[in-house]
Parts: sequence; C-alpha cells; structure tokens
Amino acid sequence: MSSTRNRRPSTTVSPNQTPLLQRRLKTKPALAVISILLLGNILWFISWLIPNKGQEIGSDEQVATIDGDVITRQEWMIAMEERYGKETLQNLVNESVMEKAAKTYKIKVTDKEIDLELALMRSAQDKFDTAMQNLSAEQLRQKIRSQLILDKVLTKDVVIEEESVEKYYEENQGLYNTKTSYRTNFIEVDSKKAADEALGELKNGSDFMVLAREISVDSASASLGGDIGYLTENQENIDPAIINAVKSLKTKEVSKAFKLDNGHYGIVQVQEVLEGQSFTYDDVKEHIERELALEQLPQSVTPEAFWSEFNATWYYGESKKEK
Repeated sequence: MSSTRNRRPSTTVSPNQTPLLQRRLKTKPALAVISILLLGNILWFISWLIPNKGQEIGSDEQVATIDGDVITRQEWMIAMEERYGKETLQNLVNESVMEKAAKTYKIKVTDKEIDLELALMRSAQDKFDTAMQNLSAEQLRQKIRSQLILDKVLTKDVVIEEESVEKYYEENQGLYNTKTSYRTNFIEVDSKKAADEALGELKNGSDFMVLAREISVDSASASLGGDIGYLTENQENIDPAIINAVKSLKTKEVSKAFKLDNGHYGIVQVQEVLEGQSFTYDDVKEHIERELALEQLPQSVTPEAFWSEFNATWYYGESKKEK
C-alpha cells in the first residue's frame, strides 16, 4: 500500500538504509539544537545595539575601565557586532525566510508536531545537552518550527512507501517510548558541612541558581546556574545518587544533601517534570516518513538556499549562497 499524498517524483526506501536512519534519528536532534546556540545571541546582541535613552550609538559613554584605560560604548558595540553580528543576523533572516516559505508552499506546523520533536529530542539525549540548557522554551520551539518548515518544503514531492514506514516503526519502537525526564539544577560541594550550609541558605530564601553559581564545585553546571538538563532513570554518565534524589522530588522542590560517588555531596532542585510517553504509529507516521524522505535527498540543504527566492538581502552585502 502506497502513501496517498499528492507528490510527484516517487522515491522509495531500501531495507538496507534503516541503520543509517536510526543513527540520524538519534543524532539529528542534537545537531539541530547545537545550531540553536546561535539564537541565544539574538536578544543578547540586539539589546546591546539599543542605546540607553538619550545615548547615541557612537557615544563615548564609558562601559568599563581597566587601570585607568577606558572602554567606550562604541568600542563595545563594534566588538559585539564583529564577533556575533553576522551569525545573529543570518539566523534572523533564515527564520523569516522559512516563514515566507511556509506561506508560499502552504506548509503548516502544529504545536503537536513541535511537541513530538521535543519529546524525541529529549529521549535521544545520551548525556548533558548544553545547547538545550542555554535556550528558553520559546527559542527552542521557534527553532524546531523553522527546521520543520524546511524539512517539509524539501520533502513535499517525495513519495515514501507506507510499508517502509511501518517496517521502521516496528523495528524501532524503542525510539518512540520516551521515559519520564526531570529538568534538574545541581549543586556540588566538597563536604557534608558545606552542603548543610547551602541548604540553610536555600531555606532562608536564597535562589538555587544564584547559589549554584557561587558555591558549586562542578564548574560546567555552575556556569549555567546548576542546570544539568533533562535527566532520565538509568541515564548513563550520571551519578545514580543524583537520579535517585531527583525521582523523589516535585517541581521546584529541593532535595536533602546526598553523597556522590566521588565523595562530594550534592543537592538538586527539579525545575520541570516531563512525563514519559508512548507514541503510536499514527502519532509518528509523518515524522518517520519525513525522515525517510530526507535520507533520499542528494545533499543537505539549509535555509540559505531559499534566500534568492524570497529576495533576501543583508547588511554584509555579499550574496548568501548554499554551502
């Protein structure tokens, strides 16, 4: 039985492509999220470009001094533009181009589709995903929306036989049964005494994230306010004591101090609980079909390929072409 979608060129999936697709399904979300890090600069960069009331962009206002040497607002903003401006603007243009493409090609992306991609992305995490940790929920959803628009435009004329979709689902149902995950903040200290003191500060109203930055000896998570991402039961590369503590907590609740494998002590706070889900064939049929179709494309395509179609130009002048 073939898919009944109105598509023109017919492309089928051969059985020996399944292992490659499985790797792609596991790695594509992580790769997509890494690109999202650039979006984290957008609001940051724009906020610096907006001058304070009464100040001009070229102002000599001092923003820092070092042993008497002055850094002006103008120098600061020039450096920001040179380091982050191009990537930030490119992402803004790409998002706008994809929205234009959605209208032109009558592509729709639903909240349910974004929810599915998010759930699969989280279940595919084999370890901490610092890219995801640096994004707000809205930023992440917007990036996923843009990626879905691009994927749908690229695969709208590819026909995938339904037998291939059914076979893949049957052979890889584990990918579509996600575990309950806990977005977790973590503080690690070197003694029970230090942990008890930290708990005392938290009881007296200290903010967990601020305290993590100040006292946690786990530098990687401390720089993120203790955020160690979404944890699931039996997750590799995570101290079992952390998982055990997390499982007993409600949202926003802080654990007692517990001993870690390295002899240090930890405290965790659960920011969000995402219940595990089992996705049926009907739930993921279009997702699998789209992924199989993308495997048939001769090369990777990015939003830049659509710039000329929608007359996109930018500050940097040169024509932006697909790499």
